[in-house]
Amino acid sequence: QVQVVESGGGLVQAGGSLRLSCVASGSIFSINDMGWYRQAPGKQRELVATSTSDGSTNYADSVKGRFIITRDNAKKMVYLQMNSLEPEDTDVYYCNAKINVNGFIRRNYWGQGTQVTVSS
Repeated sequence: QVQVVESGGGLVQAGGSLRLSCVASGSIFSINDMGWYRQAPGKQRELVATSTSDGSTNYADSVKGRFIITRDNAKKMVYLQMNSLEPEDTDVYYCNAKINVNGFIRRNYWGQGTQVTVSS
């Protein structure tokens, strides 16, 4: 069974930092994109940052210059360093991994979510 599990959320004051971690495990042929998304109540899930297997990155405009996504392919992990946090960053953050389980078919996997709360 393939699993994607994220951790590292919590409560922080505005201007502070948090580091989220995500690990993929199970029967995996290869991992393509990995990334982070967030979702607030009543809103659609939105992209925060993504990273391809070769290290190319993409960020939402709202987090550019503040968040950094990194990846460790050997460990099948992806991280999100969140700096200069703002109350607007308060959301449930989800790890996403696009995984080839058999060398041909790519499937999309999601973590369970981790709560990030930024107080003013």
